[in-house]
Amino acid sequence: MSPKRPALFLDRDGVLNVDRGYVSRIDAFEWIDGAIECVANFKRRGWYVFVVTNQSGIARGYYTEADMQALHEHMARELAEAGTAIDRFYHAPWHEEGEVSRYRKKSIDRKPGPGMLLQAMADFPVNREQSFLIGDKQTDIEAGRAAGVGAFLFRGGNLANFAEWALASFEDGVR
Repeated sequence: MSPKRPALFLDRDGVLNVDRGYVSRIDAFEWIDGAIECVANFKRRGWYVFVVTNQSGIARGYYTEADMQALHEHMARELAEAGTAIDRFYHAPWHEEGEVSRYRKKSIDRKPGPGMLLQAMADFPVNREQSFLIGDKQTDIEAGRAAGVGAFLFRGGNLANFAEWALASFEDGVR
């Protein structure tokens, strides 16, 4: 078994990319300042980096899982060109009021539920006590806390700088 490593959990819209509301097309995608650098910095430290993203636009019928997958593949290509990577993208397409019946349900995976984080920790040997999440909504913070990891609220700016501040704060005991 591999030794456990810390993980950085990142929300997508509003953290890794500019949130324009239900971003599902490559032509609408724009990285947040410092996002690629943030991923690279944590990968260099030997951390896992996971994306945990609610994607209710799928349940609402605004776009498909295939559209979302194409966007995630685009992100992965651009990260690879920069010499870094996301270990895995986790998404929750569910919404209780969704238009698409197969996605219309309540799910522990949808933040504030901790399901996506717990799944990542089941899929990879993650050191939970050394891991934290960065999100831009209170539901992200609640999901991180429910999963037993630290959680930090990103309000914009340079993500790499924010993540370094969050890491220093986390190491100083701020959760």
